[in-house]
Amino acid sequence: MARSHPPGAAGSERTSRWRLTMAGLLLALPLSLLAFDAQGADEPAASEEAATEAEWPQGHYPLPEEGDIIGETTTVITKASDTLLDIGRQHGIGYEEMRRANPDVNVWYPGEGTELVIPSRFILPPGPREGVVVNVAEMRIYFFPEPKDGETPHVETYPVSVGRMDWKTPLGTTSITQMVKNPAWYPPQSIIKEHAEDGRGKLPSVVPAGPDNPLGSRKMRLNIPGYLIHGTNRPDGIGMRVTHGCIRMLPEDVEALFEKVGVGTKVRLINEPFKLGWSDGTLYVQAYPYLDEEDGTTVERITNALAQVDEAVEGLDYPVDYARLRDVVEVPGGLPVALEYTAPPEHERSPKTLYDRLELIATETTVNVQAAHALIDQS
Repeated sequence: MARSHPPGAAGSERTSRWRLTMAGLLLALPLSLLAFDAQGADEPAASEEAATEAEWPQGHYPLPEEGDIIGETTTVITKASDTLLDIGRQHGIGYEEMRRANPDVNVWYPGEGTELVIPSRFILPPGPREGVVVNVAEMRIYFFPEPKDGETPHVETYPVSVGRMDWKTPLGTTSITQMVKNPAWYPPQSIIKEHAEDGRGKLPSVVPAGPDNPLGSRKMRLNIPGYLIHGTNRPDGIGMRVTHGCIRMLPEDVEALFEKVGVGTKVRLINEPFKLGWSDGTLYVQAYPYLDEEDGTTVERITNALAQVDEAVEGLDYPVDYARLRDVVEVPGGLPVALEYTAPPEHERSPKTLYDRLELIATETTVNVQAAHALIDQS
C-alpha cells in the first residue's frame, strides 16, 4: 500500500516506530487465527507459460520478461518403494526443501499413494542475473548463462549442500579459478584431525578419484582459499548443512554445470532467507529458516521483512496482507506466498477504543495498515 513518509530524521523515526509497532501487532496475533494455508493457497492454475516451461529440461527455466518468478509447484503420488529423498532427487529438489514442503510425511517411508508437494517454484535471487549465484539460506544454486544469438535467456537451478554451523560457507563475490575432472582429494589437516577425534579413523593423505572420493567427479575451485564447488559420493546429503564450507552438488548436476562454466566465471555467494518477487502484478514472498540464531530475533526478522515489503510497494497502491507476511516469516515453508490483501466483509460494529481496535485487528486475522497507522498517530 502506498505511503508517504515525512522527510528528515522525524520521518525516519516515524518509519521505525511504524515497523516496530507493526511487528508487535503481528506477533500479538496467534497463528491459530490465520484461517488460510499460507504455503499452498496462492498457487495459480496451470497456464500456457507453465506448459512452455515443461518443454525445458528439469531445473531449466526461461527468464520472465517481466517479474521474478520461475517454475511451478506440482504434486506427485508415491509408490511403495519411494522415499522423500528419491522423489526430491528425481525432481531436482534437496532434502530440506522436500521436508519443509511435506512436514507431515515420513522421510524414509512416505507410504504408497501419498501425495507429495514438489516445491519447484522459485523467486529469483536478488542482484544481477549473471554467472553463478549461491543462496546458502536456500541451499540452492542459480546459473545464468550468457544467451547465444537467438537463444532465449534462461536460468538453471540446482539444490546444493552448504557449510554446517562450525564450518560456514563464506559470502561475497568471487570467481572460478580451476576446473578438474575426476579430482583426487587431499584432506586438509583440520579435517584429518576432526576424523581422528570423532573416532572415524585416520584419513589418508590423498584419496584418489573413484567411489570413495567425497569430491565426486568434478571440482571447481573458487578464488577463496580452500573452498570449492564439487560433486559428492553421498548424494542423500544434498540439501543439508553438512559440508566443511564447500558447495556440494548432485553428481548429475555438477557434471551438467561443469560443461557450461569456465575459469573466470563469476560466483556470488549470498545469504538471503527472505526473497520478494513480482508475478503478474502480485507480490510474493519466499522465506527460509535463518541459518544461525544470531541472525536476528523474531521481532527483528519481522521488522526487516516489513522494511523490504515497504520498499517493494513504495509509490504503489498495493494492499499488503501483513498477517500472512508474519506467518511466512515465523514459519518459513520455502514456497512462494502471495502478499496481496483481500478485505473481509465489513464488521457489524465500529471500534471506538484502542482496545477495540487491537481486538478487531486480531479477529480479522489480517492486519489493516490504516488501523496500525491510526494507532501510531494517536500514541
